[in-house]
Amino acid sequence: MTHDSIPPDIRRFTLDHVDSIAHMEALLVLWREPELSWSADQVALRLYISGQEAVKVLDRLTALGLATKRAEGYGYAPSSPAVAASVDALARLYATHLIPITNLIHSKRDGRIREFAEAFKLRKKGD
Repeated sequence: MTHDSIPPDIRRFTLDHVDSIAHMEALLVLWREPELSWSADQVALRLYISGQEAVKVLDRLTALGLATKRAEGYGYAPSSPAVAASVDALARLYATHLIPITNLIHSKRDGRIREFAEAFKLRKKGD
């Protein structure tokens, strides 16, 4: 399965809601144990990232309607049943098609890099 063969609804959800592999993995940490609250430091240890980066990731997941910040930490909290169903489908697909999903996530970043580079391309005189 290539990222082009990922079901369109999961492809769109991934592109709209997953900014990086760290976001994907943090979402899965929360999703696997929705009854738990996770501190940023706990997520950081699980993902081998800094606590500061974990806060950014978790706050972004919260802003996207995938998590919530509780007094005792962050928890899985999809904003709607449809979002929950999309996360479930993405998690199942990620477990069996890791490479296509990670390639899709990376393509989002690569596209932004290309757009940034295009903005700074020097144009020939007369263009």
